Amino acid sequence: MDLRAYTRQYAVQDNLLASLSYFGTFAVYFASLFLAIRYVDNWVIMLPAGVVFAFAAVRLYVLQHDCGHHSLFETRQQNEWAGHGLSPFTFAPFEVMKQNHNLHHSGIGNLEHRETGEINTMTVREWNAADWKTRVFYRLYRNPFILVPVGAAFTYFLRYRWPKNTLRFGWKGVVLHNLSIVLMLGLLYAVAGMTGIWVWLAFSFLGGMLGVFLVYLQHNFEDTYWDRRPDLDPQIAALQGSSALDFGWWFDLAVACITLHDIHHFNARIPSYRLRACHYNLPPEYAPRRIKFPEAVAALNLKLWDEDRKRLVPFPKPAHRPDVPQAS
Repeated sequence: MDLRAYTRQYAVQDNLLASLSYFGTFAVYFASLFLAIRYVDNWVIMLPAGVVFAFAAVRLYVLQHDCGHHSLFETRQQNEWAGHGLSPFTFAPFEVMKQNHNLHHSGIGNLEHRETGEINTMTVREWNAADWKTRVFYRLYRNPFILVPVGAAFTYFLRYRWPKNTLRFGWKGVVLHNLSIVLMLGLLYAVAGMTGIWVWLAFSFLGGMLGVFLVYLQHNFEDTYWDRRPDLDPQIAALQGSSALDFGWWFDLAVACITLHDIHHFNARIPSYRLRACHYNLPPEYAPRRIKFPEAVAALNLKLWDEDRKRLVPFPKPAHRPDVPQAS
């Protein structure tokens, strides 16, 4: 089977489906935020509403990502306008993030261009050659109890105010984007006061942590793919170097199928509302290995790329020193 020809039949945009996805997600976003604020003293309502809001925020981010590939709506202009419209709610300035993400796609699986990835990964050789300060920093950085919460707070609330390559891809858009966030928060304060701000902030942070967790899993799992040119194979890098997460159809719907990242990297023109059909209609001999939730959590223990074994591995255990007395 010609896999590229197969995926092209799903790389078809539909403005009706795109609009339902786009405006439907906004409706869930605002309705759940309203409920969380309105019933802030009633945890039975506030907490579920806040969780729904967090998932809706992630979904908006994924739809903006689709717009960056011009894969959500039918025309380039429609995707550009939709992407900019999402920016205040995703906290991601559209143009710069679009260009940075395109660099990520071009550098997927390339050990010589790891700067294009969202999560930094050292090789075993680099770890063995590193000094103690580098090792301590990297250990802290890859600790999931730091990576997920601190990574979410830093990335979405600080780093995206001036993302990498801002001067290269358009600082004016970033400034306007930041002003739009100030305006949005000002409107929220005018309507719901500081209660609204704190509820929005708390569950936006939850959405950010969910986003970081998913971004980590997209390329960090045991049998992912990294290599150096000229041996680097872009097709293998896309399919094997990107994960297919199997957390259930409801989870795919909640996060606009960003879980099916392998097919997306193989053909970024497939809109999110067609990714699940494309992925699950693959013939059995082409069906990828899907990662379920327990394996996904276990993948957080994988820290280094082993170039000899061609897999992601945990930190090496401290060498046993026979001259040091062992406790009885």
